[in-house]
Amino acid sequence: MAEENNQAGTEDTFISHLIELRSRIVKASAVVLVVFLCMMPFAAHIFDVLAAPMIHALPSGSKMIATGVITPFLIPIKVTMMVAVLVSLPWVLYQLWAFVAPGLYAHEKRLIAPLVVSSSMLFVIGVAFCYFFVFGVVFPFINNFAPKSVSVAPDIDAYVDFVLTMFVAFGVTFEVPVIVIVLVRMGLVPLQKLKQIRPYVIVGAFVIAAVVTPPDIMSQLMLAVPLVLLYEVGLLVAPIFERATRAPEEASSSAAD
Repeated sequence: MAEENNQAGTEDTFISHLIELRSRIVKASAVVLVVFLCMMPFAAHIFDVLAAPMIHALPSGSKMIATGVITPFLIPIKVTMMVAVLVSLPWVLYQLWAFVAPGLYAHEKRLIAPLVVSSSMLFVIGVAFCYFFVFGVVFPFINNFAPKSVSVAPDIDAYVDFVLTMFVAFGVTFEVPVIVIVLVRMGLVPLQKLKQIRPYVIVGAFVIAAVVTPPDIMSQLMLAVPLVLLYEVGLLVAPIFERATRAPEEASSSAAD
């Protein structure tokens, strides 16, 4: 009888968690939808902002082209939806935090909250670095390299796909300090080991940059160098973060040692 009551209690708890998760997802999705609808009238302008680095690099009077019938409508809508998700990210992360926080200990909250905030900020910084700096260097370099017999007029669909790939690449690259910190804090890889594999990380950074970025040395350097520098930042911050987020029993055992 007691076993049946325990099983029923477990099922009730599981269902209540599912209901809570559904509620959080609905709240997050609703805000994203509202932000998207508010931005819809400005979809064309939002795309123009995204296309500005390429337009500035093209010859005077040149424009981008759309080869699909409904592409001039779909691509700005697609870009606007992405911007709406980015703008709503703090609220989405808050809903995620509100769902998992009740089940965490105090020291676990000290571990997760900074990671969620810092990872979000680093991703946005990586995207901004790509947009304001990398595109400003790479697009003029590529377009100036084009033969005089070629009329450069990029397709907006291909342009958005390229920009998204670069945004994700640089956004993930700027997450390297968080990845290093998590590896050290969870005890998956010792800090000393991460320092020892530094030469392999440097080689790997340039290999990743060569695969992800366009085949020019400038864009490869602008991805590989920040990746290496951010890896070093992670090595510096990891011990500080590990000490600041210890559980009470971990801190007492460390002091006893």
